[in-house]
Amino acid sequence: MKTKTLITLALVLFLSSSLYGIQSTKVNPDTKYTASVVPKKMTVQAKKQRFRDLVVPAVNKVYADLDAEYKQTKKIVDSGKSNATIEKLMKSYSAKSPQDLLVRMKPHAKSVAIAQAAMESAWATSRFTRVATNLFGVWSFNKNEPRVAAGEKRGKKTIYVKKYANVEASIRDYYRVLATGRVFGAFRAEKMKSNDPYKLVKKLDKYSEKGVEYGKELTSMIKYNRFYEFD
Repeated sequence: MKTKTLITLALVLFLSSSLYGIQSTKVNPDTKYTASVVPKKMTVQAKKQRFRDLVVPAVNKVYADLDAEYKQTKKIVDSGKSNATIEKLMKSYSAKSPQDLLVRMKPHAKSVAIAQAAMESAWATSRFTRVATNLFGVWSFNKNEPRVAAGEKRGKKTIYVKKYANVEASIRDYYRVLATGRVFGAFRAEKMKSNDPYKLVKKLDKYSEKGVEYGKELTSMIKYNRFYEFD
């Protein structure tokens, strides 16, 4: 009886995953996908798999690097000693004090970064991703840096987005945008209190013109695609 019950349960789970689309979190680190080439006629599952293969390993790498740098800096700041390295980092992060520097340097939950990348890049299929490896729609205001013109204007003004050398560079700059942007102060304060992605995304209303709805959409993205498992 126990064997039959287990077989029946396995069958129910299999059928449920097929019918209701339980989302995979599998990542292939040795993928041959590139950001600049989007295969034609991909299924939804294939598109998401390509996205995970491209983005998740890079997010893991950037997060690990930033976390290590944060912890090293925190040791120095907690010791009460300041040095040229701290002063340089404060300038780089536009920090007002060593404590403010730590707030800015601490990386936020990976699931938030992955969800924003999925939403902003249409699962790594957008034009910005293909021509500029720009996963987050980060704008450029510096004519001397690599960038591409967006397909729309604000009035008569041309909008530009940054162009990155690779996916990792795009993710690293995205973390810096949230670490230094004046409008993301509430987000930075929240990440020092909690690593809960659902609390964090509520503080990203300034990232998108969607406002409060943006956080709600990110919440659904994280839950449905089980991005929280990457935290």
